[in-house]
Amino acid sequence: MTDAMAQEKKTASEWFRTLRDEIVTAFEALEDSQTTGPFADRTAGRFEVTPTKRASEDGSDTGGGLMSVMRGGRVFEKVGVNVSTVYGRLGEAAQKSMAARGVPGMAEDPRFWASGISLVAHMQNPHTPAVHMNTRMFWTPGAWWFGGGSDLNPCIEYAEDTAHFHAVQKEKLDPHGEGHYPRLKAWADEYFYVPHRGRARGVGGIFMDDYCTGDWAADFALTQDIGRAFLPAFLPVTERRRNTAWTEADKDAQLIHRGLYAEYNLVYDRGTKFGLATGHDANAVLMSLPPMAKWV
Repeated sequence: MTDAMAQEKKTASEWFRTLRDEIVTAFEALEDSQTTGPFADRTAGRFEVTPTKRASEDGSDTGGGLMSVMRGGRVFEKVGVNVSTVYGRLGEAAQKSMAARGVPGMAEDPRFWASGISLVAHMQNPHTPAVHMNTRMFWTPGAWWFGGGSDLNPCIEYAEDTAHFHAVQKEKLDPHGEGHYPRLKAWADEYFYVPHRGRARGVGGIFMDDYCTGDWAADFALTQDIGRAFLPAFLPVTERRRNTAWTEADKDAQLIHRGLYAEYNLVYDRGTKFGLATGHDANAVLMSLPPMAKWV
């Protein structure tokens, strides 16, 4: 690994932490501003922060991160904002999986480094959509790449919310080339599809993986703007819906939709599979699961 790549990895890891801090601050401010509605008499939610470690068979340092979870707030029923930087050697199953994806050199050398931020929010109000976002960088001796995106997951859909969420993504991506948004939108539509249910997980967003043009600075800038798009895309939707009156039928619809979300994350999500296969803290990996769900 060159000195330049070492610095680039440090830059990426530090930026993911900065983005995490900005989102945590914004979400706690949203909790503070919730002064009406059925949960307004609660103490405003705050994140509980727990250090995480990647498991190591020989006790060596293989990295870790921070798991930040808020439960039972005024606006958020459960939200996690995790950040990590992990490294070491991939297990045999993970190594074979990466090699099968065409990662250069992975069949011969299982060393890796990965850093990123992952966020999932499940809301109190059924009219306020759940949301997912992550951005990440991955390195092996033979390659490096970026991945990530965000998608909106309402149980009760509003066309104007979907339009706003997608418009912000497009606005942030267009400076990098007008072809990025339609390509990453289509990728999200494909990736967040639940085959056994024959439907999408939500109303989509943007997604990319294994992204490497060979220009690290340009690819990192694109990844940063994917992360920067999140708060302006999500916060206005939340502010618009958080005081909408709901019925028991609305809450029931939310719990059923959460069942769909849990199914996807446990069966298909690449990040969940990778985290569990590589020994990262299981609680952090499964942070995305909703606090309550229902199946018909």
